[in-house]
Amino acid sequence: MLAYRISKAKYAEKLEASGATNRWNKSGQFVIYASESRALASLELVVHRSAVIQSETYKVMVIEIPVGNPEMVREIQLSDLPPNWNTLQSYPRLQEIGSAWFEKRESLILKVPSALIPQEHNFVINTKHDSFSSHVKLIGLEDFYWDGRLF
Repeated sequence: MLAYRISKAKYAEKLEASGATNRWNKSGQFVIYASESRALASLELVVHRSAVIQSETYKVMVIEIPVGNPEMVREIQLSDLPPNWNTLQSYPRLQEIGSAWFEKRESLILKVPSALIPQEHNFVINTKHDSFSSHVKLIGLEDFYWDGRLF
């Protein structure tokens, strides 16, 4: 399956993770976030408006991931999540879920509902999993244009 990530062009050449804290991971846990569509990837980045700099050049990273293989993916269902899971107040609980998954390395990918559109999914990719280098591939880069009306 293909997944998508939008990144500044200077960081788009390689599949690397910063280790920064986010919704599904704690600091020092090297995961890559990607989305199931280009549209969701752009929306996810827009909500982190401080991360978008209009004068920068961005690329869509097209990433091949083994979502069809159930041994490689753990899926979080909406029914598994606490009430108000998509609020900032729920970050600590979701980080506990994601952190435990990361540490156990039970699967390469954590498939999670998008906090913006719960019927769509994001993928948290564990770069420290034994299967990362053999099963996750950056297969393309596409130019991405930010329409000024978004800002």
